[in-house]
Amino acid sequence: MKDEVKKMPYVTPEQIERAKRMDLLTYLQNYEPQELVRFSRNVYTTRTHDSLKISNGKWCWWSRDIGGRSALDYLIKVRGMTFPKAVIQIDGQAVVKPLAPSKAQVPEEPRKLLLPEKNKNNDRVITYFTRRGIHRDIIDYCILNKRLYESQNYHNAVFVGFDRHGTPKYAMLRGTSDRRYMGEATGSDKHYSFSIPARNKCSKLHLFESAIDLLSYCTLELNSGSDWRQENYLSLAGIYKPKQNIEESTPPAALLQFLKDYPYIKEIALHLDNDIAGRLAAKAIQSILSSSYMVSNEPPKRGKDYNDYLRIVLGTQKKQELNRL
Repeated sequence: MKDEVKKMPYVTPEQIERAKRMDLLTYLQNYEPQELVRFSRNVYTTRTHDSLKISNGKWCWWSRDIGGRSALDYLIKVRGMTFPKAVIQIDGQAVVKPLAPSKAQVPEEPRKLLLPEKNKNNDRVITYFTRRGIHRDIIDYCILNKRLYESQNYHNAVFVGFDRHGTPKYAMLRGTSDRRYMGEATGSDKHYSFSIPARNKCSKLHLFESAIDLLSYCTLELNSGSDWRQENYLSLAGIYKPKQNIEESTPPAALLQFLKDYPYIKEIALHLDNDIAGRLAAKAIQSILSSSYMVSNEPPKRGKDYNDYLRIVLGTQKKQELNRL
C-alpha cells in the first residue's frame, strides 16, 4: 500500500512579496478589526494578547520577547501558521477584500531628551532628601552614578532613567523647596523611568510609584543591615491607571521595558501606595502578570507611601532612643 504524501501548498514569489509588504496594523485594520484594540494615540494591542504592542510599523509581544514588522511574521510567530499557509492567509484576504484606503502613517522621529543644566553642586538636593529621611549613602550613590543631580535654574532634583546601554532616556523633576513641584524633562520616554538595577544578576524586582518611595525602601533595607544593592528597584513614570475592565489592561510601560531588558526577572514585589489608586494598580498588575511571574503585594505597613512609612519608623526609633537616654 502506498503512503499518502501530503503536499505542501504552493505559493508563488509574487504572493510572498505581497505578503511581506503588509504590516500587521494594516492587516488587522482591514481583515480582523475585531482583534485590534487601541492602547494609546499611536500604539495598538490585540484582544487575544494584551502584552503584544503595535507601533511605528513594528510589533512586539513583550511577554514572549518576540517581535517583527510584517503581518507575515505575526501569523507565523504568534498564530503558529506555516510559512505557505500564512502567505495564503494574507494574499487570499487581500484578493477577496481589497485594502480600505487609510491615512499614510508618518514615522515618528526618535525623542531627544533635554536634560536641565546641572548646578555646580547638589547641596539643596542632599539637604532635601536627608530631611525626608533618605540615607546619605544612598543619595551619594545616585549622584555618583549620575542617576540624581540638582538643576541649575530651579534647584530641582532630577532623577534620570537610562536604557541598557547607559544612555539617558528619561528625567523626572521634583522641587526641593516648600513649593510642591513635579514634572518631566522634555523628550522623556516613560519606558525608561528611574531605576537602580542590582549589583549582580538578580531575579527579583521591587516596584514603586515614585523615585522617593524607591529611595525610602532602600533606606529601610540599609538601616536594617541588608545589602540593598542585591536586588532591582524600579519607579513608575506617574500613577498607573488600569482600564475599568482589568483583563483588558496592560502593565505600565516602564515595567514592561524593564522585564524585557532583564529577562531573568521571575519575582515582582509591588510597593504601591496605600490609597485607592495604588490598591487598584496593584490588583491589576497582579492579575495581568501572575501567570508569568511570582507577584507579591507589599504596600507600606503604615502611612500613605513608603516615604511616609520611613519617617514613621525613624520617628519611632528616635523616641525610643530618647526614652532610653
